[in-house]
Amino acid sequence: MAVKQTAGRDALGQFAPKFAELNDDVLFGQVWSREEKLSLRDRSLVTVVALMAQGLVDSSFQYHLSTARKNGITRQEISEILTHAAFYAGWPKAWAAFRMAKEVWAEEESGDGRTAHQNQMVFPIGRPNDGFAQYFVGQSYLHPLSTAQVGVYNVTFEPGCRNNWHIHQASRGGGQVLLCVAGRGWYQEWGQEARTLNPGDVVNIPAGVKHWHGAAADSWFSHLALEVPGEDCSSQWLEPVSDADYHSLG
Repeated sequence: MAVKQTAGRDALGQFAPKFAELNDDVLFGQVWSREEKLSLRDRSLVTVVALMAQGLVDSSFQYHLSTARKNGITRQEISEILTHAAFYAGWPKAWAAFRMAKEVWAEEESGDGRTAHQNQMVFPIGRPNDGFAQYFVGQSYLHPLSTAQVGVYNVTFEPGCRNNWHIHQASRGGGQVLLCVAGRGWYQEWGQEARTLNPGDVVNIPAGVKHWHGAAADSWFSHLALEVPGEDCSSQWLEPVSDADYHSLG
């Protein structure tokens, strides 16, 4: 399966479009997708060791550690990989790498991904979102923060959970604003490429736009949903996002 990546275009699409193209389409779209040569798991192993050897334990290293976990490398295996590499790459680099690896595999150590996710934000996860469960694939949670003036709700998605395609309808005004507060997720409008969501991202959704949002396959995700005031506001729920389309996002 081809690996899809948009980080280059998201971060540098306007400033360095050629670099963004090479990052997204060549490095990930071609090199990482050559599974007939090396599996994704093996490519993750090579990449993690190469970055550690250079001392590059930054956000890109954390991303590749998370990818390694997603690609099947266990906590016990990453511990052995970094221990072995320490003798060749350097002991201080291994210490730095282990500190970040402990964070990435923290959920596996605790056995409770919900607790680890809750510790990343100040808003409660809330109760299972049973009232809207028919419009979601996977388990979601809902906690109302305010129902006066403007409705504000903390919506949390377990890994792989997403809502159906839907439209916020209104004869005037209306729509929704998403404020991302923890984890990693996706947002997509009909006919557009999916957008990665991280804490601090803001999504403005006008009335009448068909869209969906939810968690990444390997991460919990929470956003605040703000209801934009309008007239004759309602939500039109449509078809689910298919497994094939969702998992093609990477």
